[in-house]
Amino acid sequence: MSREYEAVIGLEVHAELKTKTKIFCSCPTEFGGEVNTHTCPVCLGLPGTLPVFNKKVLEFAVKTGLALNCDIAEFSKFDRKNYFYPDLPKAYQISQYDLPICGKGYLEIELEGEKKKIGITRAHMEEDAGKLLHSGETIATSNSSLVDYNRTGVPLIEIVSEPDMRTPEEARAYVEKLKTILEYIDVSDVKMEEGSLRCDVNISLRPVGQEEFGTKAEIKNMNSFKALQKALEYEIKRQKEVLNEGGHIVQETRTWDDGKGITVSMRSKEEANDYRYFPDPDLVPIVVDPNWVKEIKESLPELPDAKKNRLVQEMDLPNYDASVITASRALAEYFDEVAAKFDEPKTIANWIMGELLRLLNASGLEIKDNKISAEDFAELLKYQKEGKISGKIAKKVFEEMFNTGKKPGKIIKEKGLVQISDEGALTALVEKVLEANPKSIEDYKNGKDKALGFLVGQIMKETRGQANPGMVNKLLKEKMDQ
Repeated sequence: MSREYEAVIGLEVHAELKTKTKIFCSCPTEFGGEVNTHTCPVCLGLPGTLPVFNKKVLEFAVKTGLALNCDIAEFSKFDRKNYFYPDLPKAYQISQYDLPICGKGYLEIELEGEKKKIGITRAHMEEDAGKLLHSGETIATSNSSLVDYNRTGVPLIEIVSEPDMRTPEEARAYVEKLKTILEYIDVSDVKMEEGSLRCDVNISLRPVGQEEFGTKAEIKNMNSFKALQKALEYEIKRQKEVLNEGGHIVQETRTWDDGKGITVSMRSKEEANDYRYFPDPDLVPIVVDPNWVKEIKESLPELPDAKKNRLVQEMDLPNYDASVITASRALAEYFDEVAAKFDEPKTIANWIMGELLRLLNASGLEIKDNKISAEDFAELLKYQKEGKISGKIAKKVFEEMFNTGKKPGKIIKEKGLVQISDEGALTALVEKVLEANPKSIEDYKNGKDKALGFLVGQIMKETRGQANPGMVNKLLKEKMDQ
């Protein structure tokens, strides 16, 4: 018999911290080096080597915890997580177990106008493992793998959520929000395509109304928002079918096969005691000065929720506009720069969400690649507001500015795009067009509004879009109403 189930979803998100060197050695962390060249005896786990902790990692971890409303531990330690896998040269990972740097916290997501708090269980520091390069498309279809140890020892912050999410959409919104926060506080480059932000998903089903959790499956290494959502949608469907057929969910680790659109079983899921955690004897415990934590807290930038609230409350932007603009720190800062020079926030938002994002997406560029300075952007909007150019011409000029970085005044002058607002010149044009289109005059007088639009279009055509449309409308109506 088919039953109604609800999903219980928790996420473990791993973000690579953007330090210049690794967590326990001086090897570089930059992405894309030749395989196995960013390594040394320490990160390769050679006998006789000792780790030396990178304090910048601690600073970034504390900063992350504060941005996620976490409790910061004054005393924490590193532990050894023991397991055997080819990408782990020491056969253990230095991580944090029972005394992590960041305790309970939360972040807030918003879906279709509804806000929801997602709890953070903990956030802890650890070292990354190497990267397996599979011979096939996925691990499940490969008969061999090679290992690149460049990533071994790159610092990670692992952020573990409470099982507070109930839908794939909530899970996606959570990771998107987390990515935005990490970008705002500048602790990670959050490039999912490079693996610097990835997440493991824990998903179980339970009958609606039941308090007890069902048996969970873990899906490893989701590295895109789309993959995360699709994997959860599939896994919910799979588990429902198993349960409705009278079967039992097996606690296991699965992988997402993007090509086939399915999750595939990898191995049975380990419990914490399988890892035989114990304190790392080569690293002393971490004692954090509360005054140092206070300094870090005071240095935090305006975070996404605070920035969004400011745009809505102080600048009167619609909630949707503010959400789009604050989704990226660089975009939000650019908006603020333009707004400081042109005091019409809604107009700026319309241009950013319309023309600027359209051009960036079409070019495959990011906001940091934008050639239009905030000053030039504001200058263009002033030209349009003062009637020196029409809205249509403004869009042409904006695209030229985007492509070349030229100033709007220079483009307008070079291309002869100044709006014609001379009443005498426009009157002569209006009379010429009316004389050539007596049928349109008759249609207008018979109440056909499209006739006026046609006549305006004829004048705009004659002037290559440079006639002042408001003035053209006014003059046409005056002449035809006589």
